Amino acid sequence: MDLAYTPEEQAFREEVRAWLNQYLDPALASKVREDQRLSRDDIQGWAKVLGKKGWLAYGWPQAFGGPGWGAVQKHVFAEELARAGAPAIVPFGPVMVAPVIMAFGTPEQQKRFLPGIASGEVWWSQGYSEPGSGSDLASVKTRAERVGDHYIVNGQKTWTTLGQHGDWMFNLVRTSNEGKPQTGISFLLLDMKSPGVTVRPIKLLDGECEVNEVFFDNVKVPADQLIGEENKGWTYAKHLLAHERTNIADVNRSKRELERLKRIAKQEGVWEDQRFRDQIALLEVDVVALEMLVLRVLSAEKSGKNSLDIAGLLKIKGSEIQQRYTELMMLAAGPYSLPFIEEAMVAGWQGDFPGGEVANAPLASRYFNMRKTTIYGGSNEVQRNIVAQTLLG
Repeated sequence: MDLAYTPEEQAFREEVRAWLNQYLDPALASKVREDQRLSRDDIQGWAKVLGKKGWLAYGWPQAFGGPGWGAVQKHVFAEELARAGAPAIVPFGPVMVAPVIMAFGTPEQQKRFLPGIASGEVWWSQGYSEPGSGSDLASVKTRAERVGDHYIVNGQKTWTTLGQHGDWMFNLVRTSNEGKPQTGISFLLLDMKSPGVTVRPIKLLDGECEVNEVFFDNVKVPADQLIGEENKGWTYAKHLLAHERTNIADVNRSKRELERLKRIAKQEGVWEDQRFRDQIALLEVDVVALEMLVLRVLSAEKSGKNSLDIAGLLKIKGSEIQQRYTELMMLAAGPYSLPFIEEAMVAGWQGDFPGGEVANAPLASRYFNMRKTTIYGGSNEVQRNIVAQTLLG
C-alpha cells in the first residue's frame, strides 16, 4: 500500500484549494466552522456553485457527466472541502441515489434524473426508515400497489433528513408479501410534490427540524419511476447503503474538528490539564487510524479491488469519533457551552454572558445531536454483526 501522494495528485490538491479560495464565501465557511445553523439557501446555493463547476457530481464517471476522478482525487477533493469549511454536500442525490440510477436505471431514467442531481437544482430525500423499520430495514411496510401504468403508494417514512426541503425521494416500498421480507421490496422514485404526500417536521431539542415524518396517502407514482425490476429493490438498497456508510465515516470533517477541539481547549484553559490533553491525544490516534483505513480503501480501489465490503467498519469507527470530539468540545467549554437561544443563533448572535465565547454556544446542542451517529445508517451493533459475517464468515 502506497500512501504517498504523486506530484500529479499534489497539483490537483492545489487546483482544488485555489478554486475554493476564490468561490467559497468566507462568511458561509465561518458559519460552518462555528456550527451555526445553515439555511436551505446556504446548502443548496453552495451545491449549485459546485454543480456549475461540475464538481457536485465529483464521484461520477465521465460517461454520466462527472469529472471521472479516481479514488485518490475524490478523497483529496473531500479533504479540501472540509479543510476550507465548505458546507457538507447533502449526499442523498449525488452520492447515494445517483450511483443506483447509473447502475440499475434505464437510459431514459438516467437522462431524466441525473442532470438535475449534478447541477444541484433538485434536492433528493431518502425514504428508507419507518416507525417499525430502522436497522431492520427489510421489514418496511410502506405499500406500493401496481394499478395500470401507476403504483399507488400508502404508508409512512420517518427520520427523513432535511425532508422538508425535498423535491424528490427515493423510496423503499413493499410490492409483495411472498417469500423472505427482502424479496418483496422495490425501489421507487417519487415526486414529493405529488398529491397525497405530507411532510411533518420533527422538532429536536435544539429547535432544529433536521428530520421529518413523511406520509403517503394514495400517492400515484408512474410505473416508469421504478428502478430496475419489481421486488428486486433490496439489491439496489444494499448498493446504496455501502455508499452511505462510507460517507458517514467523514474522516475529513473529523480532522477539521480535531483542530477546532485543540483551539477550544487552549482558549478555555484546559490544554494544560494533562488528563484532558491525553483524551485529545487518544482521539487524534483514532482519527489517524481511521484516515489510514480510508487510504487503505482508496489503495484497494486504485488496484481495482472491491473496497465496499468494509463500509460498515468505516461507519462504526467514524461515527464513534464524531461523538467523541463533540463530547470533548462540550467538556472543554464547560458551562459556557450551555447558553442557547434559537432565534439568536439564527441571527448569528448569542448574547453577552461572562467568560463565554460566541462560538461555544452551540457545543452542547451539537453534542446531543451527534448521539444519532451510531444509530443512523444502520446501528453500530448491527454493523458489527455484518462486518463479522463478511470478514470472518
